[in-house]
Amino acid sequence: MPEAIIQLPSIPAAESARRIARTLRAAGHTALLAGGCVRDSLLGRKPKDFDVATSARPDEVEALFPKTLAVGKSFGVIVVVDGDVQTEVATFRSDGGYADGRHPESIRFSTPEEDASRRDFTVNGLFADPESGAVLDYVGGLADLAAGVVRAIGDPAERFGEDALRMLRAVRFAGVLGFALDPATAEAIRRSVPLLRHVSAERVGQELVRTLSESPRAGRALDLLRDTGLLAATLPEVQAMVGCEQPPQFHPEGDVYTHTRLMLDDMPPPAARDPRLAMAVLLHDVGKPPTHVLREMPGGERRHAFPGHASVGAGMAFGILLRLRRPLDFARDVSSMVERHMMIVEAPKMRPARLRRFLASPTMALELELMRLDTLHSVGDFSTWDFLRGQYAAIQAEPQLPPRWVRGDDLLAMGMASGPEMGAFLDEVFDRQLEGAAANRDELLAWAREHLPNPTSP
Repeated sequence: MPEAIIQLPSIPAAESARRIARTLRAAGHTALLAGGCVRDSLLGRKPKDFDVATSARPDEVEALFPKTLAVGKSFGVIVVVDGDVQTEVATFRSDGGYADGRHPESIRFSTPEEDASRRDFTVNGLFADPESGAVLDYVGGLADLAAGVVRAIGDPAERFGEDALRMLRAVRFAGVLGFALDPATAEAIRRSVPLLRHVSAERVGQELVRTLSESPRAGRALDLLRDTGLLAATLPEVQAMVGCEQPPQFHPEGDVYTHTRLMLDDMPPPAARDPRLAMAVLLHDVGKPPTHVLREMPGGERRHAFPGHASVGAGMAFGILLRLRRPLDFARDVSSMVERHMMIVEAPKMRPARLRRFLASPTMALELELMRLDTLHSVGDFSTWDFLRGQYAAIQAEPQLPPRWVRGDDLLAMGMASGPEMGAFLDEVFDRQLEGAAANRDELLAWAREHLPNPTSP
């Protein structure tokens, strides 16, 4: 077993875990740091949290600490509350069968060796002494860390049969760490994909968003999803992009999938990446496969075209994110970004008021990044993007848009029926306000009354 030592950072979470381990040891129990904090410390990454594994039973853990939460007591997990820090303390255990594809039917408190063997991947099955930092490796995790490999512990088919979400977690770990999938693990995923039907849409959605948000090269992570069959199973609309050809004069990089994958790879680093951007990049052209046509051009050339793909894609993106149980506001923002991503070509021709309203979108900063990536991996002409970026910077220094002088209830009082036409007319009225065509609310109301389309009564 290779020797390794970790250095714990001087941060509250690490100090709290060390204090908890000391208390457990003073009471005669074994206590070790476990899982991700050991892995990340060995890789020079900042751990998000510090978990403790112990020989102490849950009742014994509760008795040793003044404030605890029995969040997973039936599985041997107690949360110890230490000031503002919450630390999971889990009793070494081995698991029985997984009838529901997620939770073991039974557990048996056991040894560190057995506990390591029931975990998902070798790189997550490491322990470390909280005082000396010495790493204990019972599953070959150190060798796989050195080789950059995500490998299931034991029989990968059994691990995925216990919890099918582990297949998506394998891809996430490979993407986030920049590791390769062990060939046997990858093959077991391909064979086990049908088991995903037992996993809730919410858990699937969480993993997909995290994979694309946290992977330094999210395009490579997308390739892993595709190559293992997980993409077709979870996002068939994205799988449909594969082989969907585009006109080479506008997209020399290749088909819709290739274009999207390249954009994902060039997103900002994970620390500065908004998950809404990641999903908008993934789904911005999801409407192209269903709208694809071959158009006859002057001279007889047949060209790939995608009429209305942004609008179609916006509806698809909204539906996909709701299917994955993402929050409603998240789905709305991503859908709006997908619908608006082609408006960059119209921007230089917009009236000043309309352009200002367009740039006032709360997601505009993300949309500019989406447009940059789209341009980078297509025609490469940034002149329109530069124009938009300059206009956006200019309005950032200006006051926010003023309140509307004329609202929907005003138009209803005038006799106009509610509906899409009212929304369009309200925008036209607001444009006149922004452009200074009316000096006050009364003047604008008078203009609206005079130009009111299709009133419901005389």
